[in-house]
Amino acid sequence: MVTDASGPGGESPDAPARAATTPNVLLLVTDDQGAWALGSRMPELRTPTLDRLQREGRTFEQFFCASPVCSPARASLATGRMPSAHGVHDWIRPEALARTDAPLRPFRRDFLEDLPGADSLGAMFSRHGYRCGMTGKWHLGSADRPAEGFEYWYAHQLGGGPYYDAPIWQQADETGIPASPAQPDTEPAYLTDAITQRALDFLGAAAADARPFFLQVNWTAPHDPWFDGNHPAELLDLYDETDFPSVPQPPPHPWFVPENFPRAVADRHGALAGYCAALSGVDRSIEALLAQLESSGMLEDTIVVFTSDNGFSCGHHGIWGKGNATTPLNLWEPSITVPLIIRWPGHVPAGTCDRLPTSATGLLETLAELTGAVPREDPLRAGRSFAARVVDGRPSADGRSGPGTGDEPIVIHDEYGAHRMIRTDGWKLVVRREGPAELYDLEEDPGEEHDLSHDAAHAGRRRALEDDLQSWFAAHETPALSGWGTAVDGAGQRRPLGRPG
Repeated sequence: MVTDASGPGGESPDAPARAATTPNVLLLVTDDQGAWALGSRMPELRTPTLDRLQREGRTFEQFFCASPVCSPARASLATGRMPSAHGVHDWIRPEALARTDAPLRPFRRDFLEDLPGADSLGAMFSRHGYRCGMTGKWHLGSADRPAEGFEYWYAHQLGGGPYYDAPIWQQADETGIPASPAQPDTEPAYLTDAITQRALDFLGAAAADARPFFLQVNWTAPHDPWFDGNHPAELLDLYDETDFPSVPQPPPHPWFVPENFPRAVADRHGALAGYCAALSGVDRSIEALLAQLESSGMLEDTIVVFTSDNGFSCGHHGIWGKGNATTPLNLWEPSITVPLIIRWPGHVPAGTCDRLPTSATGLLETLAELTGAVPREDPLRAGRSFAARVVDGRPSADGRSGPGTGDEPIVIHDEYGAHRMIRTDGWKLVVRREGPAELYDLEEDPGEEHDLSHDAAHAGRRRALEDDLQSWFAAHETPALSGWGTAVDGAGQRRPLGRPG
């Protein structure tokens, strides 16, 4: 792809020369943001900058994470592998991370370094000559030192927690290189703003660097906590006058475990106000990042990607939470669908939507194709590039994309431990090693309210989907890393499978 940086919004006269064929990449990742939590679908939400990205870019309305919980979803986003090919199947527990009071040994640095044949976004872009940075939540093993490929690093110690006095790894200086050995510290500022400030520092240095950049900004927002002064009053005040009419309030689902979110159940408005305030904080952060890029002349030469790790329900489907909000664990649509917006003026058609199902495991190959980076050959990588739909796709009358989609059916797979899903041509099957199966006709039942798994009229379809699911996973997993034999229950994981801790 050729980017013309000579016109308005191109490089400033004082900036070093940068290859016109190599765009920057700004990857923005939130934590626990359902696909429904965008202003285009939730009118109460105050996110003018995300609204702008949707006007100026392309929105993928059916974008699926690989697992409905943070650590495995993030690992799949980074590598293109399913959890059964990278070995992380649940959120990583605090005692498994590198803390001075950890009773267990931490993961040996970052688990991505122990996967033979796998590639990752940071490693790939670094090999391609990019300056790579990460600020915020990593949650893929110890974050005390930069993961492979990253030069700039400001990391949360854990995977979540308070928004003030958050546990972080101390930076040595303004270059973003952590101290060695890394020292635990706390961040006194509002964490969303602190993560953004470090990202702005990275962008300031990038303007004086001849290399293109890859920057991944990982906010913990809108993950709870939502109460007890965790969010600034000016953000909470935005939601004083609404009762959030667009958010459904069905009866609690029988599988829901209300003890996981007792305050949200007791105070719906307070929880939704906190959730939305956290997103509005992210929104003003994105505004600052875009302004910095614009002032340095790099914005129009930057692919901006906005997404989240996994979905989330705030009452949707009768639950609060994600895949581990229920017993058994769930793979319902609100838990596995997340936003995806891609902005790249002159390449990505502005104000358009893609309504085809798309897997987050394809992001690595998509960004590789858009930038010219070359990922390592990896037969276990499950995703495929959807770059043609990003750049050339146009919405048609039925909402399908034009060039680059092909005629083959699009199949989405998900997993959470010994729970697996296949979703194809309007049907969705969930199987569990132990526990109930689920079969839904999504065209007739988009809310997944009528399980047809025991309906004799659909027995043939169920068998065919089960066969397809089994054969697909056989080609995209390794026995040592497979989640099918695990006892994952949503309570967290201490170490990746198949490798020493």
